[in-house]
Amino acid sequence: MSVQLTIETKLASLDPSHMEVVNESNNHSVPPGSESHFKVVLVSSKFEGMRLIQRHRVVHELLAEELEGSVHALALHLYTDSDWTKRFGNAPKSPPCLGGSKVG
Repeated sequence: MSVQLTIETKLASLDPSHMEVVNESNNHSVPPGSESHFKVVLVSSKFEGMRLIQRHRVVHELLAEELEGSVHALALHLYTDSDWTKRFGNAPKSPPCLGGSKVG
């Protein structure tokens, strides 16, 4: 399993309403195909009532094995649902699919 998929799988336990795990290794002086530098944007109601440092600790505990091993850098952007909405608003909804047979 790739490091990115492992990170995504472990962070799924936080029941995120939004999650992005971006491999940023290609922006650093590492061999091609490396998985050592990641950015995580995670929105979860489980962060309610937690200070930012507490949120970071939760994620670091979940990813302790990866941080002790192959992950050299981890940029964390952690939000509650209400923090996310206040800061970025709601994501626009996709238009309804008309399906190939319904297009005239």
